[in-house]
Amino acid sequence: MATRDIGARLQHPRRSLGNRHRSQAEKFLKLVESNSSNLHWAEQSARQAVLHDFTHPDNWRILLQTKVAASDADGIRSILDELFLILGRDPELLLQLDGLNMVEQGSDLLEAAIIVDPLDPDAWWAGIDDSEALQTFLSRVRSLDFTDPRANILFSRRMERLLDNGHEDEYLELTRKLLAQRPSNHEVWSRMGRLHERRQEHDQAWFCYDQAQTNMPALKVRDEFKERMEAKIDGKSVRPWRAPDIDDRIEFLRRMQILAIPAYQDATESSATAPDQAKEIEIDRAKRLHGSSRSSEAFFLARRLAAEGDEQALTLVEQIRRQMEDE
Repeated sequence: MATRDIGARLQHPRRSLGNRHRSQAEKFLKLVESNSSNLHWAEQSARQAVLHDFTHPDNWRILLQTKVAASDADGIRSILDELFLILGRDPELLLQLDGLNMVEQGSDLLEAAIIVDPLDPDAWWAGIDDSEALQTFLSRVRSLDFTDPRANILFSRRMERLLDNGHEDEYLELTRKLLAQRPSNHEVWSRMGRLHERRQEHDQAWFCYDQAQTNMPALKVRDEFKERMEAKIDGKSVRPWRAPDIDDRIEFLRRMQILAIPAYQDATESSATAPDQAKEIEIDRAKRLHGSSRSSEAFFLARRLAAEGDEQALTLVEQIRRQMEDE
């Protein structure tokens, strides 16, 4: 639980600011009748509230209220689009709302979305009241796009609830997809590594620790894991362990690259590479992916090429890692 609390603070370090901006928005909204210019300030404060904490439903409510007060149907639709994106839903579902009066029905649509799919992970888990609901959620996650960092954070917290309630296999499968689309999250890589290590899945533990240390070099989890394993061997372990060989590492990175592909992309076109394809072509493809804001795919492709001994790919990995760290 301590690890989760630390992670929550790191991911939402300005929650108090979100509350403050929401309070300001509420005050400005109350003053609109006496001075219509206050509506502009109410909207600006509400936007800041959502920016600082997108997990608090009241921040979305106050932002929508400012758009309703302005009779801004397009603005209401934009807010709903954004919320649906964070909830991992297919934005095309909103096409079914064409023709509805957004000013009159926008608030009801927002409330329905939040009730069905709560932003708070504990409230969300309380709604997973039977195995059928859980299986429906698992099926849904497998087809969602988590390239938006807010969606990734939201569903990472939901994955933690799966783990807390004993669904280890499901946690490992779905969290790997989240990490494929946000590989810089070294804390979650480390957590997965510890889980695999406890389950004595040592190769998988090494892969996770390797990703964690690659994204945060100061974090020596891979080296410490190797020392622990060597200590077991010195203690005459029944079955000595060796780090996965290059072929296994390459296959792991290839699978992560495929998982990193957004749902709207053609996985076959984006990930398939002929065995004899020149490394220069693959490097160029990694650079194009990076340049087109598909850094996660580029990262795993470059790491795979680096594992095969390509020095240019190793340099590209470091460039992408630093950019993702800054983001």
